[in-house]
Amino acid sequence: MTIRLERDAHGQLALIDRDGQRHPGVLPVRAFPLSAPGEGVALMSTDGHELAWFDRLDELEAASRALLEDELARREFMPQVRAISGVSSFSTPCEWDVLTDRGATRFTLRSEDDIRRLVGGRLLVTDSHGIHYEVVDMKKLDRPSRRILDRFL
Repeated sequence: MTIRLERDAHGQLALIDRDGQRHPGVLPVRAFPLSAPGEGVALMSTDGHELAWFDRLDELEAASRALLEDELARREFMPQVRAISGVSSFSTPCEWDVLTDRGATRFTLRSEDDIRRLVGGRLLVTDSHGIHYEVVDMKKLDRPSRRILDRFL
């Protein structure tokens, strides 16, 4: 028997292991969510123990992989910044008004250190509540947005 994932009656992810044992309420965790999202995923039990490890998501059969990817997408809420409408100040903390792939929002940037450069021109901006916003490619932002970012980088 292979490893299988399904949703229980409460909508939680459940793992059925190779021995047929059911593990309810498992939580998927990516090892490298930003640099290698399709590689290195662990399924953790409710008490924090690793129940399964997948080097690659394509190791799972299609239905289980779809459930796992759906669960990961719910857990890894990370809006993509499309434009920066304005900032309250060029010193931190300050309020940012941004347009994301999920709509317009406002958040507080506590420090310049909350903007991290990633490979390929990507940026990760973390607001005061710990929500991560991704700038997929800084060069593809409009000129006013790039100017604002330049002041903080």
